[in-house]
Amino acid sequence: MQSSSPREPEAPPAPPLRFRAPRLMGIVNATPDSFYAGSRASGEAAVERALRLVDEGADMIDVGGQSTRPGSDAVPLEVELARTIPLVKALAARIKVPISIDTDKAAVAAAALDAGARIVNDVSALRADPAMAKTAARAERVVLMHMLGSSPKTMQDAPRYDDVVEEVRDFLAERLEVFAAAGGDPRRVWIDPGVGFGKDLQDNLALIKHVGDLAAVAPVLLGVSRKSFLGRIAPDGGPEERLPGSLALASWAGFAGVEVLRVHDVAETKKALSALSAVSGAA
Repeated sequence: MQSSSPREPEAPPAPPLRFRAPRLMGIVNATPDSFYAGSRASGEAAVERALRLVDEGADMIDVGGQSTRPGSDAVPLEVELARTIPLVKALAARIKVPISIDTDKAAVAAAALDAGARIVNDVSALRADPAMAKTAARAERVVLMHMLGSSPKTMQDAPRYDDVVEEVRDFLAERLEVFAAAGGDPRRVWIDPGVGFGKDLQDNLALIKHVGDLAAVAPVLLGVSRKSFLGRIAPDGGPEERLPGSLALASWAGFAGVEVLRVHDVAETKKALSALSAVSGAA
């Protein structure tokens, strides 16, 4: 009887996937021109949107009064104050979760903190306003985001990198040092790679794939919700059709160690993350 060939040694089992659901920052845009109409509201409608997002499970609410979509123009200080500060005051009296102010103007950030905001989310990473670093140091949390160039108006004009992950990581590390030099506590910073802010499709995908590499600088906040690059991966009719892609990448973020997800769709994202949490915790 012919002996059978010896079995090949079995490969070691793959390490278990580790999943941790990020916290969710719900988006309320008190603007007429932010790229996704579902996030736009003003007055009592903006308050109601924020309350609904909290009911759906948002861990914090991000209020913005100036669109930062590609090609957008800055709005006057008085306009941004009028759009955001009454809303922050109204929310501070009605919700317990932290309120974030999405602005690159120190005067808006200061007024929002006085009105009850606890987080400053600056897409310019303290570059647009020389006074922002000291103002942001007052906040409980600060978000520093990478944007190529100095303005959303021009950020998508032929962006180019030699190594996008390394360059974004180095930029954010340098901005963290600027914040610390102004008296801010680096332990209170979240960094945002700025998906869609001066990047082409491959840049965005590389940053998402390697987002864990950025966490060596500081905990990561990621915003991919309904952004235009999703419509280049799977062509669609616009932001209204990008929820599936947003949920897929929200799920990826939980395996990549992302701390916070900035999202338009809290309820749907919460359900997707809860399903993954259940599987991850199963015996």
